[in-house]
Amino acid sequence: MLSDLTYRVRPADPYAHRFHVDIEIPNPDVELVELSLPAWIPGSYMIRDFSRNILTLVAESADGMPLDCRKRDKQTWICRTTGGPIRVRYQVYAWELSVRAAHFDTTHAYFNGPGLLLRVHGMDHRACLLDLLPPAGSVEGDWEVATSLVPERIDEQGFGLYRAEDYEDLIDHPVEMGCFDRVAFHLDGVPHRMAITGRHRADMTQLQTDLTRICAEHAALFGELPIDRYLFLVTAVGEGYGGLEHRFSTSLLCSRNDLPHATDEKRTESYVRFLGLCSHEYFHLWHVKRIRPSVLMSGRLDREMHTRTLWAFEGITSYYDELALVRSGCIDARSYLGLLAATITRLLRTPGREVQTLAESSFDAWTKFYKQDENAPNAIVSYYVKGALVALALDLTIRAGTQGRVSLDDVMRALWLRHGRTGLGVPEQGVEAIATEVSGLDLAEFFSTALDGTAELDLEPLLAGVGIGMRLRPAGGPKDSGGCVESFDPREARPTLELRLRPGGTEAIVQHVIRGGAGERAGIAPGDVVVAVDGLRVNAENLDAMVARSAGTSGVSIHLFRRDELIQVFAFPAPARSDTCDLMLLESVPETVLDARARWLAGVA
Repeated sequence: MLSDLTYRVRPADPYAHRFHVDIEIPNPDVELVELSLPAWIPGSYMIRDFSRNILTLVAESADGMPLDCRKRDKQTWICRTTGGPIRVRYQVYAWELSVRAAHFDTTHAYFNGPGLLLRVHGMDHRACLLDLLPPAGSVEGDWEVATSLVPERIDEQGFGLYRAEDYEDLIDHPVEMGCFDRVAFHLDGVPHRMAITGRHRADMTQLQTDLTRICAEHAALFGELPIDRYLFLVTAVGEGYGGLEHRFSTSLLCSRNDLPHATDEKRTESYVRFLGLCSHEYFHLWHVKRIRPSVLMSGRLDREMHTRTLWAFEGITSYYDELALVRSGCIDARSYLGLLAATITRLLRTPGREVQTLAESSFDAWTKFYKQDENAPNAIVSYYVKGALVALALDLTIRAGTQGRVSLDDVMRALWLRHGRTGLGVPEQGVEAIATEVSGLDLAEFFSTALDGTAELDLEPLLAGVGIGMRLRPAGGPKDSGGCVESFDPREARPTLELRLRPGGTEAIVQHVIRGGAGERAGIAPGDVVVAVDGLRVNAENLDAMVARSAGTSGVSIHLFRRDELIQVFAFPAPARSDTCDLMLLESVPETVLDARARWLAGVA
């Protein structure tokens, strides 16, 4: 019987932000032991080179004798053994406050396995013990541990030994240490917990109610709950947003203002966004973590693993994350249509949709979507945003083509039964094949257009089929993202330069220049700081209004700083494009259409 690998983790120095990690490797039975840290983390498709944070690494034999240990490449170490057990000691710098890596200060300690725990090559399938030790040094409060790992022998605060089936399991359970506020509920007998770290005043009862509804909605969709525990790990900060899925948990980063407050008369927009994030990551416990792309099942975390299927795994999830909010009763139909309208608007304001296909967006996520630059809106399309709208179009196409007998819900259940339950990977065009099989429709042209073309998605007739009116109009200003309206009132197109400014500041710093717009034609570039329009000083708040007011046939004089040089250009603002979506609930439609809408929003085929 093979002995377990034991990892011992201590948050050692909160002021220097260092974890100390020991690995005990019993009976390696080889002269050379190879260790490496992953270069990326599943669910976030970019090479992150976590090994750059390892400060020191040494190895010794069981009797304490130093062993020769040398680095072979950027993420791999080779240790020469004497044939017996060895211990590897290393220190990791932890100051990335995200859901992907590690962060440690006096208030909390967090790590995700790929950023901290070395892989021992040739021993991937050995069981692992993770020994979590209390922090050394001065920290705030009485710390506890929150993780979805299976406890082996722990104390009341959660410190001690946890067990993982193998290395893949070991690095799929993020760990948070600190002081928490907790939410707990059961779903089909399965304990669910949320642990919130960071200062906040969340209404925990409201969170419990809404999370229970959302999780129950997803479980009903798939027909079963394939877990015996689940944990939402939440870090509340001043400004932040993000999530990462795991098989039995998720890590979430949010603004503390995203959480509900007892004085809120209704769910705020920011809280609905947080619920959407929880919904998205929980849906992933089926779709991505168990229904998995074949390409990503190799376990290779040292290099890019390209796939064209991210549109399905992230896009379909992005469709259901907000749809589940209305199906579960957390929001009403009008609120859902407002969210859907904003998604359509985001796509229409991405000129890159005319350049990059959805399949290309998935395949090139590593080098384009996750490494966006100043030209990103003009060059790429999000497989989250367009993928969600393709999922919507697919759902409504199947419902219409089968007279409501079949829906995308049935496709997801078929994916679960064929791939999730069995562990069989989904091939590159497997989602398309199952959708075709389950629906009985010829979907070849649909997928060719949606995935491999750049033509606009024809959503208007599909939405009309479920009693939703759609119109596109010019934006009323930079913060106008469309919504659900009572009527389609006419809107005048304001003159605009089609510039997108860097958020969060008072200066009008250009972040993106939209392809083909008046700003590009005038020669304005990303990074320019616009200081005056027709001789009057402007800032981030009033630039658009000043341009609209000054626009005329003779053009507008723009003064800007490029680096440290003052430059004057002349622009001819053009009417804003019709890239803002409004949706409307139609009531004067046949009863069959109203019934189709009700069944769609209620999750009934």
